[in-house]
Amino acid sequence: MIKKVMIATILLGSSFLAQAQEVGLQLYSLRNQFKMDVSNTLGLINEWGITKIEGGETYDMPLEDFKALLAENDLEMVSVGAGFDDLENDVDKVIKNAKDFGATYVMCAWVPHDDNKWDLEETKHATEVFNKAGKKLKENGLVLAYHPHGYEFRPYENGTLFDYMANNATHFTFELDVFWAQHGGADPLALMKKYPKKITLLHLKDMEKGIEGNNTGHEEDDTNVVLGTGQIDIAGVVAEAKKLGIEYMFIEDESKNVVTQVPKSLVYLSQLEE
Repeated sequence: MIKKVMIATILLGSSFLAQAQEVGLQLYSLRNQFKMDVSNTLGLINEWGITKIEGGETYDMPLEDFKALLAENDLEMVSVGAGFDDLENDVDKVIKNAKDFGATYVMCAWVPHDDNKWDLEETKHATEVFNKAGKKLKENGLVLAYHPHGYEFRPYENGTLFDYMANNATHFTFELDVFWAQHGGADPLALMKKYPKKITLLHLKDMEKGIEGNNTGHEEDDTNVVLGTGQIDIAGVVAEAKKLGIEYMFIEDESKNVVTQVPKSLVYLSQLEE
């Protein structure tokens, strides 16, 4: 196990955090560990030297008890998840949850749909919901970021359905998961350059070499590998994120090896040069 002091020394001694950006963790990465022990799982994140997290659940604990554990482990919930149905039908619930955690960002990672049907009609509806909810979130000091999952990169006119969403996003932004973008047939780095003001958050996730993607939004969890060892240009993405001033880059590792892989990913990130 790489201890907190080692990782903190590596990170603070590098140029990686010199741009006032931070590497956080999407708590879904540790979903299986949380089922066994919430307190020790939060302690593990603390040991890794991570202080910014994305989540929004309390794992069946009372809110105040969970927040006390966050404070005890020097963890700040800067982004919370929200379901599409709540954004469409109960945005006040979403706002309350974000405010309860003191978050700045609200992210939505999936639009319910038939896997065989994601077309312009579905895309237009989702865009309308996100704009309406995003406007109200903005009025409450929050930023809505939609996390594409791959099906949005299906062809449309001279581009993709994602292009339609990005060009019509007036009150919401995007959290780009580089794994799912590339898996869906897009180039994550090219998207960042094409939409520099629309992408406000990142999920850093690498894809095992040899995996061929698709635009269904589905893949085996264990195709998530240590950052810098897969087929995605993580170094290029991070360098571009620095240029764009993206505030938070959340590691998300959905594999069963997450506990051993995240420290290695942190070391890799710390060694990247400007």
